[in-house]
This record gives sequence, structure tokens and C-alpha cells, in this order.
Amino acid sequence: MTILDETYTLSNGVQIPKLGFGTWFIDDDRAAQAVRDAIGAGYRNIDTAQAYGNERGVGEGVRTSGVARDDLFVSTKLAAEIKDYEGAVAAIDRSLQTLGLDYIDLMLIHSPQPWDDFRGGDYSEGNRAAWRALEEAYQAGKLRSIGVSNFQNEDVESILSEATVAPHANQLLVHVGNTPDELLAYAAEHNILVQAYSPFGHGAILKNEELTGMADRYGVSAPRLALRYAIQLGTVPLPKTENPDHMRSNADLDFVISDEDMATLRSLHIRDYGDDSVFPVYSGK
Repeated sequence: MTILDETYTLSNGVQIPKLGFGTWFIDDDRAAQAVRDAIGAGYRNIDTAQAYGNERGVGEGVRTSGVARDDLFVSTKLAAEIKDYEGAVAAIDRSLQTLGLDYIDLMLIHSPQPWDDFRGGDYSEGNRAAWRALEEAYQAGKLRSIGVSNFQNEDVESILSEATVAPHANQLLVHVGNTPDELLAYAAEHNILVQAYSPFGHGAILKNEELTGMADRYGVSAPRLALRYAIQLGTVPLPKTENPDHMRSNADLDFVISDEDMATLRSLHIRDYGDDSVFPVYSGK
């Protein structure tokens, strides 16, 4: 049994694999092969988003993988700019059509604000309207679970104030050097699973001497140590690669980080994302 066989249980009883495969920055025309390679390497948790522009390719990869649909967990995200009920209803159906799937295992609101106003204005009413559309699609069986992404605790509280279904997951920027303790604690308190996107900090953290030195002590690569850290935090890391060898290496997590070393990693602050700082999620807002 490997990490690829292990699962968490969402608050509604749905099983989700502990390690996912991210597809941000994988072009649509290459996504199908990347997804097939990941599934061939044993991954069963595939993550995409409307904003990635590759749902068509991801869906093709899922459908042509040779693995039964029910054995796979597919996530996508409602575009951050959709802050109304009608728009959300249409977008949910559009994702199902684009993916070519009968249901989606998890659908998230990608951000509490549109990207051009990230961490800016108050879109609470629009988020609650979009959430109502997700709830209805969930009750109709189109979605097996629903959640949010990049939501701060107050954003989740706003959803909960009117929700009939509480979020099952919150996808957040979590990696060695950026461990949002308050968000993680709140999610645990409310039985919301955290998915960790960019577990390598877009590569920025992998050159950190403290991380690489610790990885050497464990006899593993820096990426493997970073992923094991995210797993031991109780999150679902979503590494992205198109290299099948890296896919297999990323899943080789049969070691345990000591409590002392977890505390050291948890205390690190590495938030220099270089050129990637242009993206809102890395902007430091």
C-alpha cells in the first residue's frame, strides 16, 4: 500500500485520495496525456479548474485512462469572476459538458473575489448566490461534494451563515514556508478538508538550504519532503508535473517526518515567488 491508496473522508462520507495531481499550467492539448500518465502512475485524484482552460483535455484523459470512472476523484473550480446564481448554474453544467463527465467529485468556488480584485472588495452576496447553485447541483447528484478555494475564515463564515450544506473542502496555498495555521485550525474545527495547492511554492521553496539539508538527512528529494510535510499536516497536496518519472517520485512518500522536524518546517517563512508573484495568489495580499 502506498500513499496513492490512502484516503481521507470528507464530512459527507465521500472518500478522497490523500495525494492529488494538479494541472495548473498544463495546456489543454497536453492535459489528456498528462492525466493518463498520472493515472497510469497510480494517481486517482485529479484537479483542474475552469480558469485553467484545460477541462476538455483533463476530461479526455479521465475517460481514456482505462480506469473506471468511479475509481477516480475529479475536482474543478467555478471561475472566480462568477458571483451570481444564474451564472454559476450555467457554469456548473458547462464544466460537466466540457469534461465530458456525468458527475464531478468536488467543485469549488475558485476565489472569494474576482482575480482582478483579489483580497479587495466584499463579494459575500455573490459568493452565497454561487454557493446556492453548488448546493443545488450537489443535491441533484451532479456534484459529489462542494467547497471553496482561497477563502479566508471570514469568507467561509459568510457562506455558513446561509448554507444548507457546509463546505467539504477549502483549497489553499500551503507549503513549507507558508503554513497558514489559523486557516488550518479553523478548517479542522469545522471538519473542512484542506487541499494544498502549489505544495512546492512554484519551485521557490525547493532551493531553501534548511529544506534541502533536511531532505538529505532523510535520504529523499526536497519535493518528496515538501509533499510528506503537507500530508502530515493533514492536507491533500496537489503537485503538478508532466514528467512521468517525477509523478512516480512524488508518490514515493513511505517515510515519516519527526515531530521536531515538522515543527522546524512549520516555522519556516519562504514566500519569495520570483516571477510568479504576478499571480494574485502569490502577491502577498
